[in-house]
Amino acid sequence: MINNWMILTTVASATEASGELPPGEGTGALLIQIGFFAVVAVLFYFIIIKPQKKRERETKDMRDSIQVGDEVVTEGGIVGLVLKKTEDTVLLETGGDRNKVRVKLWAIKVNVTAMENADRG
Repeated sequence: MINNWMILTTVASATEASGELPPGEGTGALLIQIGFFAVVAVLFYFIIIKPQKKRERETKDMRDSIQVGDEVVTEGGIVGLVLKKTEDTVLLETGGDRNKVRVKLWAIKVNVTAMENADRG
């Protein structure tokens, strides 16, 4: 099986031999392009992927730390007090009428109680 590197070096050697490029210039341009794409890939990782993974980890930790009695806000804007937490759902008590709403754990956006405790400490 012929790999791409063998093809590229063969093409570069053929171009150099035909006199279109001075010896060694075809390979140098290829290495510059590979280096450029490597730098772009590294920047892409540190600017986009790594911060996104950090946010996902922090959100998961926040959702795992929810306890009965915490005040939370859902993605839809519902504010409630946690009455019961199961593996993937949370039972919230909302409003003055003490209405109960069951929501999925992934729908919790903010744990207000934990934020208030962090501000105090």
